[in-house]
Amino acid sequence: MHHIAILGSTGSIGTQALEVIAYHPELYQVTALAAHHNDHLLEAQIEKFNPQIAVLIDDKAAARLKSRYRGATRILAGEEGLLEAATLSASNTVLTAMVGAAGIKPTIAAIEAGKNIALANKETLVAAGEIVTRLAKKKGIQLLPVDSEHSALMQCLHGESAKTVKRLLITASGGPFRGYTTEQLATITVEQCLRHPNWSMGKKITVDSATLVNKGLEVIEAKWLFGIEYDNIDVVVHPQSIVHSMVEFVDGSTIAQLGKPDMRLPIQYAFTYPERLSSPAPVMNWTQLTSLEFMAPDTKTFRGLELAYHVGRCGGTLPCVFNAANEIAVNAFLAGELPFLEIVTVIENTVSRHQNVIAPSLPAIFAADLWAREYAQELVLGMKEKIHR
Repeated sequence: MHHIAILGSTGSIGTQALEVIAYHPELYQVTALAAHHNDHLLEAQIEKFNPQIAVLIDDKAAARLKSRYRGATRILAGEEGLLEAATLSASNTVLTAMVGAAGIKPTIAAIEAGKNIALANKETLVAAGEIVTRLAKKKGIQLLPVDSEHSALMQCLHGESAKTVKRLLITASGGPFRGYTTEQLATITVEQCLRHPNWSMGKKITVDSATLVNKGLEVIEAKWLFGIEYDNIDVVVHPQSIVHSMVEFVDGSTIAQLGKPDMRLPIQYAFTYPERLSSPAPVMNWTQLTSLEFMAPDTKTFRGLELAYHVGRCGGTLPCVFNAANEIAVNAFLAGELPFLEIVTVIENTVSRHQNVIAPSLPAIFAADLWAREYAQELVLGMKEKIHR
């Protein structure tokens, strides 16, 4: 029996993880659920899956749920409750599906408690990859990626020797604006940005996909997950999103993982690795597949990808700053306060002003994260005032 805690249970990954669990009720037991503020959806999840504890980080949302709920599940609130969910003794696996840098503390707490991590929160490795991977090795636990690309890479690398790997090929759909010019991107709306051609995801990651910043975050994550240097990690645009990633070996052969774009497959694989089970995800009809296209990304128009390579190679606190500035800029875009093209401008300016700290401690990473958010917010306010003059 797999005993699973889900941090971020009301988001896109969390809800799909619960679909996987419901598909195999004889194999999975939900021990803890945690969400930010969606008390009504969390209450419905509690009623269906009966976890030991459930957490709402927002205190007001937690109070609302406590006032209604009369069942056996303990309702907790705030960061303290989140950390209890991450370290609950009954769990053997923790799915970290929270958005952004908020996932760092609970992920580290879960590793310290000896839990295997199903990692859907790539920002944890982007901001604190060296610390997290070193701690996981020390504790002897598995970091199992849930991102479709990294799950694909893990599957392609299974049973292979590291010395035989030439490069990792991370595929990207190109998002909704593949082929657009800078001039065309200048007038992009939030509604247009959220229409991803292949994947159904949360708002933040959908915007990241449109800017290609998400691919940059995935490159940094891949470096820490698989120990491959940046010169040997490439991004390839693949509009059909059928090939989820590939590994090229020194003998010239390439192994790819293919399937329909459905996050339930990599979620389940992280839960059951290295075993495979029947899945609720749909299967391919290979007789109807007409073409698979591959091309280089347009890094001149979508500058965030090259910037991610730069901060990754620099290391230190720069990847954390990159991630934090992106979170602020994306939130501002979604709120209608920042044009689409200025998302990467905010990241660039924040990164350029940061004094990098090499081999940072965890407190130094959190300090850099806070600085970057404050600085990026100032940039957003300045751009907003300029636009409305």
